[in-house]
Amino acid sequence: MALDYKLMGERLKKARIKKGYTQEKLAEIMDISVAYISRVENGKAHINLKRLNELCSILRTSESYILNGASNNSNSYLNSELNSILKDCSSEKKELIYQIATIISDKDNKK
Repeated sequence: MALDYKLMGERLKKARIKKGYTQEKLAEIMDISVAYISRVENGKAHINLKRLNELCSILRTSESYILNGASNNSNSYLNSELNSILKDCSSEKKELIYQIATIISDKDNKK
């Protein structure tokens, strides 16, 4: 799976705005340039995992949301990942996965 830096940047920008930070304030907190934050938000600069972790901590968002739009706080955060796996499976494999999921789901419901 290739990273979509433009989409990641859009998510970072949304998280920054939601937190009420300007690019200038965030740059000051992180001791980095406003130009770098702007390039990251526009998908023109690649961000390393250490810096992403720091940003997510400051913005109180998850790395999984920034990287792939999935929030593990949501009940449906694995839907796109499961759909991606299933689309490449044969009908027989899909049936097997369905049977296993049904068994696991029923087991959870009986607790």
